[in-house]
Amino acid sequence: MFILAAKSNYIRKVIMESEESDLTRIEISNIPGGQEAFEKAAKFCYGVNFEITVHNVAALHCAAVFLQMTDEYCDGNLAGRTEDFLSQVGLSTLHSAVAVLKSCQKLLPFAVEVNIVDRCVEFISSKACSEANFPSQSPPNWWTEELAVLDVDSFAKVITAMKQRGAKYLTVAGALITYTERALRELVRDQTGGGKGIRSPESGDSDSESKRSEQRELLQAIVPLFPTEKAAFPVNFLCCLLRCAIYLRASSVCKRELEKRVTEILEHVTVDDLLVLTFSYDGERLLDLDSVRRIISGFVEREKSTTVFNAGVNFNEDFSAAMQRVVKTVDTYLAEIAAYGELSISKFNGIAILIPKGSRKSDDDLYRAVDIYLKVHPNLDEIEKEKVCSVLDPLKLSYEARVHASKNKRLPLQIVLHALYYDQLHIRSGTAEEKVALAVAEKKQLQADVSLVRENEELRSELMKMKMFISDMQKHGHGTSSSGRENIGLAKKPTFFSSMSKKLSKLNPFKNGSKDTSHIDDAPVDLTKPRRRRFSIS
Repeated sequence: MFILAAKSNYIRKVIMESEESDLTRIEISNIPGGQEAFEKAAKFCYGVNFEITVHNVAALHCAAVFLQMTDEYCDGNLAGRTEDFLSQVGLSTLHSAVAVLKSCQKLLPFAVEVNIVDRCVEFISSKACSEANFPSQSPPNWWTEELAVLDVDSFAKVITAMKQRGAKYLTVAGALITYTERALRELVRDQTGGGKGIRSPESGDSDSESKRSEQRELLQAIVPLFPTEKAAFPVNFLCCLLRCAIYLRASSVCKRELEKRVTEILEHVTVDDLLVLTFSYDGERLLDLDSVRRIISGFVEREKSTTVFNAGVNFNEDFSAAMQRVVKTVDTYLAEIAAYGELSISKFNGIAILIPKGSRKSDDDLYRAVDIYLKVHPNLDEIEKEKVCSVLDPLKLSYEARVHASKNKRLPLQIVLHALYYDQLHIRSGTAEEKVALAVAEKKQLQADVSLVRENEELRSELMKMKMFISDMQKHGHGTSSSGRENIGLAKKPTFFSSMSKKLSKLNPFKNGSKDTSHIDDAPVDLTKPRRRRFSIS
């Protein structure tokens, strides 16, 4: 007893304050590290060798501080030894620091009071940020596996410290993904719907309920650590995590946060991602459609609010490329879930009507979903069938879809008649358009014919004038000839014949293929008979 008192001020005070003259037993119930830590502290006092490791140094240091085994009361005491080991070995590498921090889980809150936890968190966060920027090992993200062994509270402290150090959001997201996949391995990594070992939440097994409660608390502690950037996590990871939250019956705050993140990147979500949210882990029954409905509704509302800030854009007429992708995904998703008999009409229509009708360029995919639903639910009456088909717009069906609908016996009579009516209307509309086009062509041809007739009349009139002129010239030929001789050498003036030639050349429809004689000068025409000449051969 007195050997212990020589190195422990705590024990010395207990002995001095005791009223018993022969004290042989001391009760210490709240020592950090419990019996094992006190045993090693006692061995140290008695000079028995033992090994200090990264797994027990935190407990030994806490016990030494609790027992007041410091250098103030004895040189080279246990507290000084553990402090040296902690500084030189425990906080020298990422692996050792994580091991020390993990061992502090059972020493709370004393490990916080002696500043071991904060020192470990600062060292680990600094080392993790350094490894993320300049990896020293392969693979580069090896450090995320090291952090994954921590309890969720210690892990949260490390992530918070990394954010304060300015770590990139992708770095933080990588650590969160690795930690979540390890902590919720059977729920998150099993993304194919083949979780045969996962029991239904309705099962009354107490062990399963206790495990689900732990998993629920862990998930609700992880989600608030997510970075704010919407592109931080892959789509399939968020969808699997949301299914996990639905299965574990997590808090509304947790589920809404995950739904919000999926909504922000819904244009990148595939049909398989939405199906992950919909079905249970065994893939045999519908799990939840409310989350899917809220995600789609939130995306549509976000698109509307975005359109308000775009001047001159009408949301009911102009839809973004992201909206078009979501429409295609949702219609294909409806075709997938329509094959399950437990899907009610209200839930089917509730998702279909979330998409604005104007955003669907074609209702063929939606028609396929309706047809599958009617095929899987053959016992619906006429009114119920009409409710299912009320989401369709027959005007937006392609010709092939209308032909199929007109022969589809599963559809209600009203929809069949609509398909036939719009098909005939389309045919008539096409015939009327052809008639209008033909009338326009005929009108153009008539205008061309009238113009040609006018040109022919003008040409005929000019030819008659030319014949009359030539006849007058032949009657007064001599006068014209003599006057022509007298005027030789004078400046030549344009005659009526030359102007007629130019005008006829312009009216001539064969002008391009004939010679142009409009440049030939008009000389006086000699109309006297030529003298006869005798040709002889000598």
